[in-house]
Amino acid sequence: MDLPLVVGVDGSESSLAAVDWAVDEAARLGLPLRLVQASLWERYEAATDLVDYVARPSERAMAERILASAAERARRRRGGVKVSTEVLPEDAPTALLREARNASTLVVGHRGRGPVAELLLGSVSLALAARARCPVVVVRGSSPPGDLARGPVLLGVGEPASGSAAVRFAFRAAAARRCGLDAVRAWRCPAHETVDHPHLAEDPARAHLSRASALLDEALGDAVREFPEVEVRRLVVEGPARKILLDLSADAGLLVVGARRRHGHFGLQLGRVGHAALHHAACPVAVVPQHG
Repeated sequence: MDLPLVVGVDGSESSLAAVDWAVDEAARLGLPLRLVQASLWERYEAATDLVDYVARPSERAMAERILASAAERARRRRGGVKVSTEVLPEDAPTALLREARNASTLVVGHRGRGPVAELLLGSVSLALAARARCPVVVVRGSSPPGDLARGPVLLGVGEPASGSAAVRFAFRAAAARRCGLDAVRAWRCPAHETVDHPHLAEDPARAHLSRASALLDEALGDAVREFPEVEVRRLVVEGPARKILLDLSADAGLLVVGARRRHGHFGLQLGRVGHAALHHAACPVAVVPQHG
């Protein structure tokens, strides 16, 4: 059974952009779409010694209206996609992290309806991208919804320990879009490896460039064979990976980065490149966990 794309919906413009992106992706991949409204619509009533949970009908009804409107929006946009909805009476991070266990991808907007909407990235989106067990797409970018998938898939290729799942995700996305894939490996030559003489200074740089090229070819090898229809452009670029990927995201339809998930580690497992992409990229960002 194919796992659905799950979208966190709160009624904000950002979450509706996430619905648009997700239903398009579901149509491309032939997957069902599940819309979830996580809402603390229950409260304590302690009239006696027993503490009871009592639903507040007005909040429940509002959550159901938000979901129904989002589902209708998705069906109008892509009538062939199967859409289901559910209201979950709990906080958004808890509900959506649990939903991620049975999702092919979790999709959210980059801002919610909270009192700090001016932040570059909402706290819920950040928590999900840093902790979810499935890929998380944070829909960023200022283009109209129909334009968000245009441009190549941009893949940041990091160390092997954090990247094979991200590579396959990126190739699958490019194949579904029938677009190209730009695979980027950044490299830098530490200052202590250079010397004043220009001829001697060339050797360390050449060694780093050669190693970066070899690592890129190694990382892409299996996916290139699995998705021969995807046209790949290999980019080995000197400089900080964060800056390179952010610059290239201006012309990309989707930026894909990996994130290593270490067993027993309970902090934010995201990495500097992923953190920067989620806050500043000019296109939707997929954070793909690598377990183990």
